[in-house]
Amino acid sequence: MRDRWITDYEPSRRWPHYTRANAGEVMPSPVTPLCQKFTWDEGIIHGAAQGSCRTGLYEPHEYDPVLPEVFGFFGGYFYNNLANIRMQGVRNPIVTVEQLDTAFFGDHPDVPPYEEHPDDAKPHLTDGIMAHIGWIMSRTQWPELMADCDHVNQVRRERPDLTALSDAQLLERARSTLPDLVWGFDQHYMSSSSSGIAPGIFGVVGEAIGDTTIPMRLVAGLGDVDSAAPSLSLWELGRAIRGSTTLTALFDAGLDGLEQRLRSSHDAPAQDFVADFDAFLVEFGSRGPNEWEISAETWETKPALVLAMLDRIRLQDDDESPHRRAQARTAEREALTAEVRAKLSEIGNEELTGQFEAALVAANFMVYRERTKTNIIKTVHEGRMVFRELGRRHTAAGNIGDPFHVFMLLSAELDDFVADPASFADTLAERDAQWRQLADLEPPFIIADAQVPPLSEWPRKDQTTATAAGEGDVLTGLAGSPGVYTGRARVITDPGDPGALDPGDVMVAPSTDPGWTPLFMTAGAAVVNVGGQISHAIIVSRELGLPCVVSVEGATKIIPDGAVVEVDGNNGRVTVVELPQ
Repeated sequence: MRDRWITDYEPSRRWPHYTRANAGEVMPSPVTPLCQKFTWDEGIIHGAAQGSCRTGLYEPHEYDPVLPEVFGFFGGYFYNNLANIRMQGVRNPIVTVEQLDTAFFGDHPDVPPYEEHPDDAKPHLTDGIMAHIGWIMSRTQWPELMADCDHVNQVRRERPDLTALSDAQLLERARSTLPDLVWGFDQHYMSSSSSGIAPGIFGVVGEAIGDTTIPMRLVAGLGDVDSAAPSLSLWELGRAIRGSTTLTALFDAGLDGLEQRLRSSHDAPAQDFVADFDAFLVEFGSRGPNEWEISAETWETKPALVLAMLDRIRLQDDDESPHRRAQARTAEREALTAEVRAKLSEIGNEELTGQFEAALVAANFMVYRERTKTNIIKTVHEGRMVFRELGRRHTAAGNIGDPFHVFMLLSAELDDFVADPASFADTLAERDAQWRQLADLEPPFIIADAQVPPLSEWPRKDQTTATAAGEGDVLTGLAGSPGVYTGRARVITDPGDPGALDPGDVMVAPSTDPGWTPLFMTAGAAVVNVGGQISHAIIVSRELGLPCVVSVEGATKIIPDGAVVEVDGNNGRVTVVELPQ
């Protein structure tokens, strides 16, 4: 294997530190060349730079105009630029670098210390930063965001028959998504960077009144969270299956060939189900595991992923309804809000009371963050469908060896490929083989001082060992969603194959994204290898009322499948109560 991958960045000298923290949840696997060079380098990364400047924390001239130093790609893996992120602690008067580092890393030993650069401090930005924070704390509505939602949904509704387009027309349609990617991530940076303000203030309030669980509980039950929306629709589909002997029989016959059996059935329940299922795929078909990656399968491209989850959801009792869970969390949040107001009144701290009220408004950005992400994912998906068609037709024509090989193209090669696709066949096949080798490597968690180790020095994942936890062992992580739950652990590494997860089991996962969301309805609690305070697993767990602990390093390797575990979402602990027999 060569020591650098073909799409690797040159690390920034201005902001030389990078991290997989939070990045590993967004893009857990090596990114395909086309995804990086087209979707990210020509779209998303420029939106991130624009959005960072809109917050008032950065200035456009600080960034490279071709590849702004917001993110990084090394060995095919996606990284956040840690040194760049730290400017939010340097320049924001109400946040420190130490607080940012703690939120990202806890006490991770490999984090490089902050060293001031002459261009870090920018006092002239302070007024703009504070104005932006004031905007966050008063934004009860965001009309522009709803207009963005309408736009991306219209693009999906107006998608033409891609098989009828010429190659040139396909490229034109793919490139038409780039402005939406730029603007979409501009908005997402705004919402995402703003979503941590409310939990931070709630943390101060919690310390003042002696209850450190306040931040978790006050950002639960917010409602209208896009990451949880598919679960509500899937629940209704699951109830239709559970309430129909026809549908139950079709599902009981097994997942193999299930979609064909459903679509070929002349029974009214099956036909009604298929109509509702297809409507679901139009609305949520862009979601799926690893959905930021344009080569990844989604619910539209592989409906079997959804049917596999429905096969689990249909087994749940009606009293496990996510609607009921969400209503309960909302009621708890409202009661807690009243309780905190009363305690703050007793303390008599008017400044803190004012901050608390402003934080209740700022908590809307937890919802906005999920909505901006949904908009981008829908846009990414439109590009995905174009390139899938390009790969399909040129494989059928014998020009390339596999439809997937189209994702080995670089963005700059697209026009040449369309002009002479067969000439790329060997190159793409070779790249595909090399790209797949990257998945065997364990990327460094931290890249410091612009020093990227050669790929030949990266450890292989199959060479890393982990000792299984024993009875009574306590694993620590980040407290994500409150509550304590004891149940059987089921290690699930693929949301498309959740067959072992029964209602009430503790789901142990490597990382999660909206493609995993329906499984949270089946689980009694969740434990995840990675994640931060605004990670997907935490947000969904809070909405559905599940105890959740994230950032439990190596959980999927050290928690024995079938063990009975206690998940303490209040304190971030997972205890092995009993080993499997």
